[in-house]
Amino acid sequence: MAGAGCVFHRTLTRSRSGPNKASPSSAVVCREFLYVVDLQRYSRDQGFPVYFPQAVLKGDDLYDATLTDGECRLRVTLDPSLNRLVERNILQPGLAVMNATFSTAMTACPAAPGERDSYRLVSVEVKDEDEDGGVRRSDVDWDSLPWFGSSEPEGPLVPLRASRSVFLPLWNNVDYSGEVWREAALADQEAADQEEDEEPEEGRRPAVTISELRESFLYGRRAVTRGTIQRELIVRIINKSHLMYYGKTDRNCECPYKAVLEVRDRTGSVCVVLWNSVCVSWYRCLKPGDIISLRRYRVKQHYQAELDDIEISVNSRNPAARISVLPESSVSPDCLPPAPTYSFYNSKELLDRPNDALCDVIGLLTFSGRPERIRSKDSRGAELLEYRWLRLEDGTSDQPIMVKLFSTSQPETHLRLHPLSVIVCTRLKTIRSSDHSYLTNTTYTQVYCTGLGHHSEMSYRKLRPVRQFLQWLKSQDDEEVLRRALIGGFFIYPPPPVSLETYMKDRRGELGFLRGAELQREVERLSYRERHTFCIQATVTMVTYSCRGEEDRCLFWTDRASSLCPSSSSSSPSSRIPYPSPSPSLSSSSLLPLPSTPRSFRPPLSSSSSSSPSFSPSSAVSKSTPRTPEHRAGKRKQLLQAETPTKRSVLREAAPIPYQSPRVTLQPEQNNKTVILFEASMEFLENTNADDNNDEDEDDEDALSFVTAPALPTFPPVAVETLPMRYDHTRREEQAAVVALGGSVMPGRFDSTLEDYYNLRLRALSDGVLIDTIFLPHASSSSTSPLLLPHSNTWTSILSHGAFSSHTPPPSPGDLIAMASQLTNQRLVCVLEACHLGGALTELVLSRAFQLTS
Repeated sequence: MAGAGCVFHRTLTRSRSGPNKASPSSAVVCREFLYVVDLQRYSRDQGFPVYFPQAVLKGDDLYDATLTDGECRLRVTLDPSLNRLVERNILQPGLAVMNATFSTAMTACPAAPGERDSYRLVSVEVKDEDEDGGVRRSDVDWDSLPWFGSSEPEGPLVPLRASRSVFLPLWNNVDYSGEVWREAALADQEAADQEEDEEPEEGRRPAVTISELRESFLYGRRAVTRGTIQRELIVRIINKSHLMYYGKTDRNCECPYKAVLEVRDRTGSVCVVLWNSVCVSWYRCLKPGDIISLRRYRVKQHYQAELDDIEISVNSRNPAARISVLPESSVSPDCLPPAPTYSFYNSKELLDRPNDALCDVIGLLTFSGRPERIRSKDSRGAELLEYRWLRLEDGTSDQPIMVKLFSTSQPETHLRLHPLSVIVCTRLKTIRSSDHSYLTNTTYTQVYCTGLGHHSEMSYRKLRPVRQFLQWLKSQDDEEVLRRALIGGFFIYPPPPVSLETYMKDRRGELGFLRGAELQREVERLSYRERHTFCIQATVTMVTYSCRGEEDRCLFWTDRASSLCPSSSSSSPSSRIPYPSPSPSLSSSSLLPLPSTPRSFRPPLSSSSSSSPSFSPSSAVSKSTPRTPEHRAGKRKQLLQAETPTKRSVLREAAPIPYQSPRVTLQPEQNNKTVILFEASMEFLENTNADDNNDEDEDDEDALSFVTAPALPTFPPVAVETLPMRYDHTRREEQAAVVALGGSVMPGRFDSTLEDYYNLRLRALSDGVLIDTIFLPHASSSSTSPLLLPHSNTWTSILSHGAFSSHTPPPSPGDLIAMASQLTNQRLVCVLEACHLGGALTELVLSRAFQLTS
């Protein structure tokens, strides 16, 4: 029970107008800082109009928030008008809020009978975590704080405003969420173990087989399969599906989940469907390879089978099924179900696999992409599907295994998908295009990785393809693999075509061109980490080259005629596409809309004698009048071309500083070069020999000094999430957490593979709206990008390929900026990759730009 010093006690006691009653006059505002402890999502049900009569069409989700003032805790339901704060990751656990308006609400549904003090959060102001005031996580032990008033829940937390017994994850509908999954599973497993004590310890035989059930149901002898079947069925799990959520807003189902197990005995195979709370109790306990005993189940017609077939329905009531996991030793040898079979293909063999072919793969993870979300392709398109890209290597070919991995109801495993892990993905399917192919999920895809003990428990570890991979793994060197190991960042695969004709063919002629204002509205609709591709017709009005963290000093080119044209919209802030920002009551991100180029701006330009051989003689390097800082007064700064074309040029304010590639200290022993990979292979009971020498590689990079021009354009800095990070094995858990959905990383915390980038400002041909984009042509040198085609390294070819040529040295930044005049008055079809990164931050990357010739 909270004391009188509790902020909730001082504020909310004024709002009570009677038990289970709420009125508009009961709303109160808490002016003090509060802290968001947790956010929980669930789907609404038939009772939604009763609780929120004015928000019937506000979406399918509801959110409960746990708040604290440092003295006690309170659970409230967000008014649906605040849902976008969560959907765009503005309101998140760990942030302080103030000016919170609470309104009393009716007592929650019967699923939460203990919730008598019930409140709704009507409005709130979110504060940045670096602002002063409010409590911090380190200040208190939140779990030990008392609940305000009589709001203490009885048992596990359940939704406040719907007849649901479980919560959904914040960012997808496939994973499980909440402690109830673990607690229920453990409790039910113990009960099953007690029941097994009554059975013989060995020599168990099934009372019925799969073939007998099928024949009885399909061929008229249904006496065996009518009603509840008590006869024991002993089967082995061959495949396990992801969880399937089927909650509907017009139905009150407490636990609308199902999962499918493909099982087998010696007579055949069948699907076992786990329904509702059986999923909560058993889904996490069961894995492919387990032998299970089933009793009190029903046999039904398989609703998805092409031919007549059956499925076994397992529910928690009517009847309450009995499930138990059996050790192999307890089953009679002549009744032992066969083990799962696998079809492993290496990267060389996958090149010949047809579209939609099923396969299993094993590989060394060298790139783990950031989790993103896309809209489902069903008729509603409301569900967001979470996915990430993985790059696996197995040494059989130069082509890596690319996997577009969606959620598999294994959230703990997905959090451990670090580079340098050995990954096994089962039941994937091949997706083939004209030039590239990749693998992606099926319903039964499962992923296993080192660090969680998976491999030592699975039967595939004894297979020949796995043994061959482990032999190759022993030959790899930690330091060499670390140099190409990346995590997070913007990534696109397969790469878009390099011609407009091919791109239109891939899109079936429907490019869906948007006006600038339409693009603005579409970008503002994006939810957190939602990825979408847009097409517009535009011209380039400005190009800048910047280094991360030094955006106030950049090289740039601007189209003077465009910026000075009386009809230009560049002087009107409202005519530009801003990065979406929250309401004025919310603290906005530091990535702000770029102010327009002033009409009077004249960048001083002059020619340089140096130019790249691949450019026309008129190409020149722009140079501006120096403005030296005080500690460098009197010393001229000039723009130089890199001496070595193969090294990336970076802009520095002072003298060149040698760049050292990041190192990871694995163990005190300095002569072991395969520590990480050795530990990864240990789960397969394989040994590896350590080499005696430890070569160190240090790459020095040339630096360019340059000057700051007056009235520099102030493009928004590139987001930290946009640039891939070098994998840091010593801080792998922290690195994985910041890349995960809901995570955030401070600039400079980890090394990025790219320190420099380009910005292109586009003017929509349709309505003149200005659009600021990021362009990463040098990203093709990273290990995540596929091999690109050669081209002439002109602006037209660079934009159409999205990268520099892979067969010639890239132009220096100064030369490329000087060549930007080639873009004057060029009409382009621009392909933009938009991803909302949370809060006011939206990433807009120019992946391709094709010149319109007519």
